[in-house]
Amino acid sequence: MIFNGIPGEQHKKARHPHEFFLINLITNHILVFVGLLGMAKQEPWALLIVPVVSIVILTYLVWRAALSRKRDPWFVFCHWQLCARRSRFFIGMIALMGLGIAAILTSVGGNVADLRPGHYAIGGMVMLPTLFTVLVLIIMESDAVHKANIGDVPDWMVKKFPPPEALSTNG
Repeated sequence: MIFNGIPGEQHKKARHPHEFFLINLITNHILVFVGLLGMAKQEPWALLIVPVVSIVILTYLVWRAALSRKRDPWFVFCHWQLCARRSRFFIGMIALMGLGIAAILTSVGGNVADLRPGHYAIGGMVMLPTLFTVLVLIIMESDAVHKANIGDVPDWMVKKFPPPEALSTNG
């Protein structure tokens, strides 16, 4: 639902959570991850940098969204909640991937040197849903930045958090 009468400063503030999330997804999960893959043979533990940094950023987004109810106008609050919902989902995907990788490492007694090609294949299959989720979330968060620019809030969110009476809609 598109709302009229939202000040330009609120549009900018509503974009912030989505932009932070996009920075995490693109810079951390794509660029840094690909860069660290080259080092994975010599230093496999270096790959832990990506999920650790991501969890820190995602935790900040969820924490800041919780503060948003007291701090921000309704429109900005809604965009923080949208980003927090997606952040919690992505934390769950990272946790599932971590459990899968932990299971693989447990099967070889925690010794990375004992990993065989089959373990790497299973590891790739464990990571694939998270990588696919990264790509889907990049598209969704890019769309959310656009929606923040035009004053759009998803219908389900309008039902969950009714807008103030002063805001009018375009339908």
